[in-house]
Amino acid sequence: MDKITLKNRLKVARAEKNFSQEELANLVGVTRQTISSIETGQYCPSALLAFQLAKKLEKPVEELFFLKGDEK
Repeated sequence: MDKITLKNRLKVARAEKNFSQEELANLVGVTRQTISSIETGQYCPSALLAFQLAKKLEKPVEELFFLKGDEK
C-alpha cells in the first residue's frame, strides 16, 4: 500500500498570478521560507493556511492541494 502524501500545485498557481514567494507570503502572513517549503513538499500547511492560500490565489483549495497515493 502506498503512503498517502499531500501534494500541491502552489508554484503553478502562484506563477499564474505573477506573485513572488515573498508577495504571497506577505498576503497570508507567513514567511517566504514557508511558501518555499510548501511548494517543495517539505511542509504541510494547516487547513487554515491552505484555505487562505486558495483564497488569495482565487482557486478552490482542492485544486491547489491533493492527496497522492490515495488512488483506488
